[in-house]
Amino acid sequence: MKFFVDCDGVTEPQGFFASGVSCNILGKNNGKLDLGVIYSARPCTAAGTFTTNDVKAAPVRYCLDVLADPSQGFHGVVANSGNANACTGKQGDLDCVKMASETARHLKTHSREILVCSTGRIGVQLPMTKVTTGIAHACQDVLDELDGGKAFQEAILTSDTKTKSCSAQIETASGKITIGGTVKGAGMIEPNMATMLAFLTTDASVSSSFLKECLAEAVQKSFNLMTIDGDMSTNDSVLFLANGFTRVSVEDEPESTRFKFKEAVVQICKTLARKCVTDGEKVTKFVELRVEGAAHEKDAEKVARCVANSLLVKTSWFGSDPNWGRLVDAAGYAKVGLNFEEMDIFYNEVPAVEKGTPLPMNKSKWKEIVSQKSFVITMNLNMGNASSLIWSNDLSEEYVNYNKSE
Repeated sequence: MKFFVDCDGVTEPQGFFASGVSCNILGKNNGKLDLGVIYSARPCTAAGTFTTNDVKAAPVRYCLDVLADPSQGFHGVVANSGNANACTGKQGDLDCVKMASETARHLKTHSREILVCSTGRIGVQLPMTKVTTGIAHACQDVLDELDGGKAFQEAILTSDTKTKSCSAQIETASGKITIGGTVKGAGMIEPNMATMLAFLTTDASVSSSFLKECLAEAVQKSFNLMTIDGDMSTNDSVLFLANGFTRVSVEDEPESTRFKFKEAVVQICKTLARKCVTDGEKVTKFVELRVEGAAHEKDAEKVARCVANSLLVKTSWFGSDPNWGRLVDAAGYAKVGLNFEEMDIFYNEVPAVEKGTPLPMNKSKWKEIVSQKSFVITMNLNMGNASSLIWSNDLSEEYVNYNKSE
């Protein structure tokens, strides 16, 4: 398998075209690209995973509805940034359907063959005159087969500072297949699912059921391991389209090929997830938190989330302070029955606590580790064999300043 990062993303697989245009959704007239289209002339099978928030945006509900029919084919996606179309009532639902129908009209397909995603400000109606004009331009670009993979990546960004993409190529007995992906996400990131829009494409032929199986596994091993600020969005969506352009049927290939395909999807999602965390709003540290030795997996995950979302923990990371006491405190209020006298804590491979006994002689090493841009913290509860992992980051003054107003 060959792997590439910072590439054209969703247009790396054959038969997919994308575009990104500016339609001034936020009204700032700054020329930012804020609407994009992904298109395949060949019909695609599709799968998706979405936010578990009780409050779901209109595009999420729309996608859940059209994806419920496993026989439904799809030709693409229309996505916008700057406005989430969430908490916008019946008009928001109508606007979402309008985005799909306008895209379908220009691409000469059916509206239910177009998926819709939105991201941005909640509770504000979409400026549909601007949006429909943008859709017309974006659709013309994909019909003209312009090289718009990177433009699409830019069009979906909100508070991100950079685009995020990768792709993988797999050689099979029947030929080469490619999987491409891109993601946006920098704030309101919390597992199940994290706040972002992610799009994956492949030129392999894959049934919707196998595509769904691959995506579910990959999301669990990647996007569901992230937390930036503990907030879960109304719009989280991961969509995966397969157009079969290469005529290589993954499920008809040997088991080793199916395994490679699954692994490639996992690797792409992991790479995109890590890119989200490292590009979190005004963050300075990337932290991999490992909780081991829990009695049950759900207990390990609960401890990991409590620690990774603790404001006191995150601010100590920002201050390069190896304050393991804050880690222990957050782990304790997870209420999984842990006993501090049995706990081990490591910064990278350097022990800070062994069986509840602090090791202050290593403090200078802890300080050096926590001062780095990336490090690992391992907490072993010594209660069992279950474990969990979360990717997180620090909380800076700049994050507060950035989010205190629109």
